[in-house]
Parts: sequence; C-alpha cells; structure tokens
Amino acid sequence: MHRVIAPVGVLPQAAQLLDTRRELWPDETRVRVERLNLDAASFRQLEAAHDGNGDAVRAAVLDIVRTRGKMQNPVTGSGGMLIGVVEEVGPEASLGLAVGDRVATLVSLSLTPLVVTDGLARWDGRGEQVPCDGYAVLFGRSIAARLPDDLAPALALMVMDVCGAPALTARVVGQYVGAGVSTSSTDGVSTSSTDGVSTSSTNGVSTSSTDGVSTDVVVAVVGGAGKSGSLALAAAKDAGAGVTVGVVPHQGEADLLTDAGVADHVVVADARDPVALRDAVASAAPGGAHVTVVCVDVPGCEGGALLTTREGGTVVFFSMATSFSAAALGAEGLAADVTMLVGNGYVPGHADLALDVLRRHDGVRKLFERRLDGGG
Repeated sequence: MHRVIAPVGVLPQAAQLLDTRRELWPDETRVRVERLNLDAASFRQLEAAHDGNGDAVRAAVLDIVRTRGKMQNPVTGSGGMLIGVVEEVGPEASLGLAVGDRVATLVSLSLTPLVVTDGLARWDGRGEQVPCDGYAVLFGRSIAARLPDDLAPALALMVMDVCGAPALTARVVGQYVGAGVSTSSTDGVSTSSTDGVSTSSTNGVSTSSTDGVSTDVVVAVVGGAGKSGSLALAAAKDAGAGVTVGVVPHQGEADLLTDAGVADHVVVADARDPVALRDAVASAAPGGAHVTVVCVDVPGCEGGALLTTREGGTVVFFSMATSFSAAALGAEGLAADVTMLVGNGYVPGHADLALDVLRRHDGVRKLFERRLDGGG
C-alpha cells in the first residue's frame, strides 16, 4: 500500500494511481521489462473499442500505463503479466530472485507498478504480446518464476499467463475423483461416500449410475480451444476426469481442438446463449457436467454455465469478462445448487503444473504455437 497514491487506503489492484519511482523499498524487486502479455479480455475490449486500429490500441495502452502507473484496463479491470530480467533486489526481498534472473511475473499487471520507456515502438497493437522496454516493481508478496530453459520465452509467457486455470481445474476435478463421491445411484444423485463428503445427499456427484446419465466425472470447458481452456482440458484429464467436453464458438476452432486431442467431445455453441450451451454439452454428456470451467473472454456466459452444470456441481469462472453479480443472481433465479469459484490465478505450484501439461500434451503445445505464429 506504500505505492498507492490514489485513492488512499486501498490495495494496489484497486488503486487508480501507483507510485512508479525506481528506488526500491527494502522488500521490493525491480525488473527490466522485455515483454508484456495483455490478458485476453483486456486486449479484446481494447481492440473492439478502437475498431482493430493497432496504432490506436497502442496509444490507449500507453495512456493507461502513464496515467495509472500500471497496466490496468479501466473497462475490464484486468491487466496481464510480463517477462524481464531482474536488475535490483531489495535487502529484505523474499521472492528468491537474484540480479540477472530472467523471470515471468505471476501477478497481474493491474497491480504492478510499471513504466514504459520506448513508447511500445516495436508493437503493432494487433496482438496480446507486447515487446517493451521499461521497468516494473514487484512487492514482497508478489510472485515470479524463472523462465524455463527448454521453452521459448514467448511460449513460456503465454503458458504462465494462464497457469492458474489448469492448476485450479486439476484441484477441483481431483477432489471429485478422489472423493469416490458415489458408489451407487439410480438417478445420477449421490447416495453414499467413503470420505465424509456426502453419506446421504440430494446434491452429491455421481460416478456410478444405472440411468445412462454418466458413470464418470464430467468436465466441460467453455472456450476449450483457447490458452486457458486447452490447458484446463488437459489438466482435467490428467486429474482423472472420465469425460471431457470442449465447447467452442465455431467449426474452425472445433477442428483445431479435435486435432489437438485433449477433449473427448468437441461441441459448437455460442456460450452467450444459455439454452444452446446447455443442449450442446448435454449432446455429449447427458445430465450435464459435474465441473464447468469458463475460459471465454466475452461477457454474458454466466447463465449458460449454470444450466450446463448438474445439481451439486461446480462452476469455475476464469474469464475476466465474467459478471459475478450476474452469476450469483442467476444461480439464485434458477434455483441452481452449484458451487461457484472465482479463478484468482494463483494455486501453489501453478506455473510448474501448467508448463508440465504443455510439455506432455503435444496437442496443447501445437495450439499455443499456432497462436504465437499469428494463427489466432
């Protein structure tokens, strides 16, 4: 909070202006910035607001950084992350970094003091990755990871930008799988459990069924061909999901996700159409999903995620375009007994897990590399 200029008394993410002076407080670390990675929701909003004019998008980003002392889109509230080289470490810094380390920050640019010194002259404003000269300041409670030697920096940055998604997905799916939530059911509802999660329940998860609904934990990922979505699908399968369903908006992405081989079923639906999304998932997994992961970067997907998720299930919202009031009030209005989680981007070990998923799943890696090559 010592870097917050206005309004006084809030945490850095909620601040409208941060102090960006180069001089460090004892527990801070300064990084010489090489590249920014704008989060998808923020970049999409900027691109739409300026009709795809790259020069206007670049000017807008520069204006945000100059007037706020950080990269925080005032519409979406989100930012992204960066890579760079550590150039100074405070005597009380606890991040375990040393001068010269090449790192990716695992905290949002929306709370990171940032100065751009090159006017973003090497960026055309048409992609999420932004070559940049400047510096950023990490706090004592920030998170950063050294870049791996076996991956191109731009590729590693893309993965680390969304590494919270596969890590939390794996945790949630693992809880469902590991619980053995139901050993006998006639209607897809849990009637017994071995770990105290539910011994007699009307909203537990069924992993054994005689009605043809599902005998496995079903995971649906909305936006399955994207960065966070493809990693989440692979992580769900690694965590023991029996059925994975990837939802995409059009046939082109369906073909890409099918070729990637990380989803058991690929369906096409507009995630903003609640009934269409529900029906698309149900066509692949009758009864719906135990876990629905929302990774799209457009607003209006809350209702469909709720309808897609079976009673007693979990919805994980990873999109910064999510309206959490719409999700909460929508669940109430639908009498939907579901758990809703906000993907906050941090799970212990999330960077290592995401990089491991990329290394082990060639299909996911191909999707990422295609984006790097400008394939969308």
